[in-house]
Amino acid sequence: MVYPSDTSDANNEELALEHSVAHGNVHGNGTGTGSSPGTTTAPNGDNKVNQRHYEPAERFIITKNVVVIGLAFMIHFTAFHGTSNLQSSVNADKALGTTTLAVIYGSLILSNIFLPMTVIRWFGCRLTMALALFAYMPYIAAQFYPRFETLIPAALMVGFGGGPLWCSKCTYLSTVSEALTQVRGNKSRKDVNTVKFFGLFFIFYQMAQVWGNLISSSVLTLSAPAAQSPANGSFELDVQRELERTRVAELCGARFCPGVGAEANPNLVPPAPEQIQLLNSIFLTCMAAAVVMMIFGVSSLKRYGVKRGDTGDGMSGLKLLTVTINLLRKRRQILMLPITMFIGLEEAFLAVDFTRSFVACGWGISRIGFAMICFGVANAVAAGIAGALVERIGRVTLAGLCAVVNLCLLTYMYNWEAREGDYMSYCTFAAVWGICDGVWLVVVNAFYGILFPNHLIAAYSNFRLWESTGSVIGYIISSQLCTSTKLVILIIFILIGCVGYGLIEYRVWQKQKNLEVMLSD
Repeated sequence: MVYPSDTSDANNEELALEHSVAHGNVHGNGTGTGSSPGTTTAPNGDNKVNQRHYEPAERFIITKNVVVIGLAFMIHFTAFHGTSNLQSSVNADKALGTTTLAVIYGSLILSNIFLPMTVIRWFGCRLTMALALFAYMPYIAAQFYPRFETLIPAALMVGFGGGPLWCSKCTYLSTVSEALTQVRGNKSRKDVNTVKFFGLFFIFYQMAQVWGNLISSSVLTLSAPAAQSPANGSFELDVQRELERTRVAELCGARFCPGVGAEANPNLVPPAPEQIQLLNSIFLTCMAAAVVMMIFGVSSLKRYGVKRGDTGDGMSGLKLLTVTINLLRKRRQILMLPITMFIGLEEAFLAVDFTRSFVACGWGISRIGFAMICFGVANAVAAGIAGALVERIGRVTLAGLCAVVNLCLLTYMYNWEAREGDYMSYCTFAAVWGICDGVWLVVVNAFYGILFPNHLIAAYSNFRLWESTGSVIGYIISSQLCTSTKLVILIIFILIGCVGYGLIEYRVWQKQKNLEVMLSD
């Protein structure tokens, strides 16, 4: 266990960083590569040998549990992502949708620090996941009657359930990875099994973005009433289309400002209540199915020697908060803050401003899902191949290429003139954005593991804290500033973030060079 007093040992942290750099440990999930089969490495470096023995058939049961968890998360977040991506357009009145999203991520900050270990100690990992999934359901139910008094409490439940959900998922996958190592004996290693199980899980999870947006766009498009053509013939139709093109060019894209409604742009007319209710019914059914799958399809960790109330090497909320705050005194953590906050800002911009200012305004609310499908597919592919690219061209080169592409995209979007129904541009923007987002998540997460090898829990707590802070800021300014201003803010943040990231990489390179010189003497 890492206690708050450990953070004062700067020399040990520096030596661990040098050791990590020298041996090339680039594992974003924080798993080490030096553990022998059948051992668990605690955050302080202690090894605990698992003495339990399993039947060979347990390998199938373990894999089945991971697959069921992945499927449950995929079905659950199919509903959540499909609903969240429509919030800024469907619930645009008085910024209800964006305020709801800000509340979700604001409460998620507190949830990640204070709730996970306590809730897991009470209920165990499997029931914690089931209860946390259930906590999301009022958010979908509130969409039937979207008001501040219904959506805000539901958003708080989502945020407070999110911390225990993700922590219990990580704990479960790590535990069964160790069990699989015992089943296979000398044929496997815990760190390899952990990477495989997390990879399998994220294959399912990343597809939620695709299915959620496919369902929302299909329902809103197929159930929409047929458009009425002007009664006076083609001349009036041509005039109407020309007016729409002019209106889109003047109001949409980077020129979009809060307050533009359906009276100024018919593309922003919200879907009919019957369509929203049908969509919410489908999504609520999906979430209920995910809860049932988690309760009846996943084995308890008692099967693998973990009793309810046993939190392993996890630390309490107050201890984690103390370590997290103390970590902010380190220069490399401060330099990582801008790029970490940029990730949260760009995710908020995509979910709120891109979907409303570009897609909904220029193409229609019912088409938001089609553009976001492109984002989901590109994001999953980029996250999947980023690890191989790091091994091939290096982390710094990949991050540099991603930064250049991201800056070019933001600059182009700032100067681009919106056009009516230009679906190719909207889908291309979303796809390139998905590639950049996937690469940033992998590279920055991995780099946190390299920079803070002795304080992994606190390091990733800081990552979640400042990423969520960036998201909250993005949602707050969404209803206050024009899209062009927000694009400028993103450009400034990525430039500052790249400078900070580059300085740390240079310091790591210097340490590696000094170590090589020292070892060669």
